[in-house]
Amino acid sequence: MSTDAPPTEEGLEPEEAEDGAEPRRRRSRTRTIAIVLVPLVLFALLLASGLGKDPRALPSELIGKPAPEFSLPRLDTDGTIASKDLAGQVVVLNFWASWCLPCRQEHDDLDLAWGRYRERGVVVLGVLFEDTPDGAASFRQELGGDWPIADDPGSKTAIAYGVFGVPETFVIAPDGTISAKTTGAVTYEWLTDQIEAALRKGNVE
Repeated sequence: MSTDAPPTEEGLEPEEAEDGAEPRRRRSRTRTIAIVLVPLVLFALLLASGLGKDPRALPSELIGKPAPEFSLPRLDTDGTIASKDLAGQVVVLNFWASWCLPCRQEHDDLDLAWGRYRERGVVVLGVLFEDTPDGAASFRQELGGDWPIADDPGSKTAIAYGVFGVPETFVIAPDGTISAKTTGAVTYEWLTDQIEAALRKGNVE
């Protein structure tokens, strides 16, 4: 009866098998590291590609499409304000909140645009985003302004417009399509350019 150690895989002696197993283990570790690192590297490249880009330059899928309809309870007075009631007008739809610093920065620009265009069939409508009516009242009392503001229970309108944060501003043309959108504090120059373009579109049609 032989006392030799039984052969290992493929008939190799134990010492020979161990010599062959080590390269396999190294290759296995290399594959594992690659599987883990490749997605991480791709994710890092994706993040880096977005750094430094102006969010205003990011296109919106809603541009040129019918604006989602809404009917919202007003905060500046009683009743509701609905998109169907604003048909045929240019609507500047501004999502904002009292806790939002850029919303404070843009407030005077919205006020100037409202004062300039309110007699030309343009409505500025502020829609409260993840805030309270009390917060909105304090904000309005402190900074002034008399354009319509409305609550958005459950953020249903914000979701319909794809709002990620505030402020975000949309311009709805007289034909009911969204003609422009910007993210961050809106400027008077942007407002006048986009409102004039929407007015021209309405006149042409």
